[in-house]
Amino acid sequence: MSEKIEIENVNIPGRSERVDRTKYMAMREALLAALPDQEPGMTVAEAQAALLPFLSETAFPERQKAGWWMKAVQLDLEAKRIIKRAPRKPVHLYRLV
Repeated sequence: MSEKIEIENVNIPGRSERVDRTKYMAMREALLAALPDQEPGMTVAEAQAALLPFLSETAFPERQKAGWWMKAVQLDLEAKRIIKRAPRKPVHLYRLV
């Protein structure tokens, strides 16, 4: 049985989900490595492409479900104020820490 971690969703305050800790941490590390630390940041599509070289092949063989995990981690990190959306369209993300 895999260890779980509780994550938040910036769009639904007060709600949390329990997800696989290994996959969450692998995606979190990859996303934070890929995102710039200044506005305007990068689009979600650019971030998804940029994080692939940092993504653990062990946690995500053949990049399976990487898109879902990126979105889950993105929303959690936004809720925790670790990353932020720049005020522009389409959504652009950047690191705060």
